Amino acid sequence: MNLIVYTDGGARGNPGPAGFGVVIKDQATGETIEEHNRYLGSTTNNQAEYQGAVFALERAVALGAQAVELVSDSELLIKQARGIYKVKNADLAQRYLQLKNLETLLRGRVTYTHVRREHNKRADELANKAMDER
Repeated sequence: MNLIVYTDGGARGNPGPAGFGVVIKDQATGETIEEHNRYLGSTTNNQAEYQGAVFALERAVALGAQAVELVSDSELLIKQARGIYKVKNADLAQRYLQLKNLETLLRGRVTYTHVRREHNKRADELANKAMDER
């Protein structure tokens, strides 16, 4: 099964109360398989973005995905994941390594797509819900 996962993370304050949202869809049918959100406590926006992406790939592995397209409106996350930007922040470097380790479990069949925020609405709604319901 090939999956498309939409992820979004946010923090109110940066750092501040943070959360992420994840929507997992069957790439062939567009059917939503799972939706998740999680409150993260106080952290930065970039940490929340990475934690959402890591969680999404963990779920893809658990679901037995053959290939994954990870979609996010975080330009930093996508460009770092693609190797375009270097990861200079030590805390983000740990999350980046988690992401890359999960890629190996998926045999490197992970692509990263940047979209504008309006094309990532459901993941954004879930991230905000996590922050609202803390």
